Amino acid sequence: MPSPSSRGPMPRPPVVSSNANAAPFLQLHTHNHHHQQQLRMGDAAIAAVHLHESEEEHIFRSRFPPVAVPDDVTVPEFVLADAEAYADKTALVEAAPGGRSYTYGELVRDVARFARALRSIGVRRGHVVVVALPNLAVYPVVSLGIMSAGAVFSGVNPRAVAAEIKKQVEDSEARLVVADAVAYDKVKDAGVPVIGIGDVARLPGAIGWDELLAMADRAGAPVVALEPAQQSDLCALPYSSGTTGVSKGVMLSHRNLVSSLCSSMFAVGQELVGQVVTLGLMPFFHIYGITGICCATLRHKGTVVVMDRFDLRAFLGALLTHRVMFAPVVPPVMLAMVKSPVADEFDLSGLALRSVMTAAAPLAPDLLAAFERKFPGVQVEEAYGLTEHSCITLTHASGGGEDVGSAVQVAKKKSVGFILPNLEVKFVDPDTGRSLPKNTPGEICVRSQAVMQGYYRKKEETERTIDAAGWLHTGDVGYIDDDGDVFIVDRIKELIKYKGFQVAPAELEAILLSHPSVEDAAVFGLPDEEAGEVPASCVVRRRGAPESEADMMAYVAGRVASYKKLRLLRFVDAIPKSVSGKILRRQLRDEFVKKTAAA
Repeated sequence: MPSPSSRGPMPRPPVVSSNANAAPFLQLHTHNHHHQQQLRMGDAAIAAVHLHESEEEHIFRSRFPPVAVPDDVTVPEFVLADAEAYADKTALVEAAPGGRSYTYGELVRDVARFARALRSIGVRRGHVVVVALPNLAVYPVVSLGIMSAGAVFSGVNPRAVAAEIKKQVEDSEARLVVADAVAYDKVKDAGVPVIGIGDVARLPGAIGWDELLAMADRAGAPVVALEPAQQSDLCALPYSSGTTGVSKGVMLSHRNLVSSLCSSMFAVGQELVGQVVTLGLMPFFHIYGITGICCATLRHKGTVVVMDRFDLRAFLGALLTHRVMFAPVVPPVMLAMVKSPVADEFDLSGLALRSVMTAAAPLAPDLLAAFERKFPGVQVEEAYGLTEHSCITLTHASGGGEDVGSAVQVAKKKSVGFILPNLEVKFVDPDTGRSLPKNTPGEICVRSQAVMQGYYRKKEETERTIDAAGWLHTGDVGYIDDDGDVFIVDRIKELIKYKGFQVAPAELEAILLSHPSVEDAAVFGLPDEEAGEVPASCVVRRRGAPESEADMMAYVAGRVASYKKLRLLRFVDAIPKSVSGKILRRQLRDEFVKKTAAA
């Protein structure tokens, strides 16, 4: 892999023209004639292309032809297009009895109202608004309203501790926070105004949501009176730990997200428009929750059934009551569906569920087999994506559609799917930086219009992640087989995936090392059937220190969100490290597992 210093700034991503007067093929504008020809052909086969700079460059593309990406719309315009034709159809509904719902008419109305309201209180193009809300029906109204105003939506986990939320508010230079009554106590001292949603009486000092919208109605301030949003503008700033373990703002433009949506929805057939019912259980503050679930479903005028927390009884009830067809979940949810006796309380023959998708954590083969036995009519899809690439990069099934043929095309079991249209993927030797042929594991690198603009105010981190040729280095190791299916075999990056949440070892290590009785510490993930992985640690305790292992775990627990808590901790004499000083986490993990098994 090239050294960080050898990577220059990212070039502007190539643009797929959607001009009706263009040639009948979709043209990807690049400086490489051979590359251009490949896309003109709409090559259905996986292509290993020889670029002019290297006769040994192996670049793989989708088995499907490129798709057009409109070049003149923002995310809200793209998502809400044609909504007036579905004005009375339910767009969003909370699964809980008596929960809030929005029709498409109400959704469009309130997105515009909130955009006007933001403008009326001084929010301008490029300003960041942090949203600290649980999954609610109003969440897409808030996020799309922020984008419509030309501002930048930045979701944060409302269950994070106050210090974590404040850090994101400060790092993003946010001008405003939107929060509910639960999160308000965590954000009220963040140093910026707060818009409160819910019981305003419990939010002293907050700007009331209903009051704000009513004020905007009275003022009648036009949304585009000042600086209208452009497709090249930033619209989202989600935070990701990337490959380094330090949380960073990921700069995503309207173009990034529209392009990602076009690629990921390329095979949705016309017969599904207005019909799809999707479960919105994945966190909306995550890029997949707000784009892959909400925006994708709303674009095709389906219904999002909103759930904030997982409870198996409520979950199954929602699937049946709302006739859910598509459920993005994490493996622990599938495990509960298979093993919990609660599932036996329901007549599951009435399920309308067609497919579940899991992407946040590896899916164990035994769990997949058990799920397929219990739910034989439900297709299980795995996918791969990352925040830095706007969401999904690889997916498991095309779903058919007139542009790709009527047959559903499904990738092999144990793979994470095939490459989406408009994307280029290569697999790089981490030591030499050379791209590798099929069936040869290497670091997954991706290049497309969905690649982030960079990390916010972190130029060096950006240049370490996106090289001079525009390739996003994911930190994951995988390979592509002869059929174009991709398999993940390892992670270069050391993030722990606990129930789908990212836990950065570096953050927990810093907390442990702040304890006066800790001389050294290492954090790593251990496999767990229910959670996917759990955070564990080995700690070198200062000689004579009185603290127990439980004391150390409690010390960390008091300083982080619940999902980041250490689940296991063991005192050791030393932390194994490489000659360069890097913690040998794999060795620690293997030794930990071996000692636990022998105990």
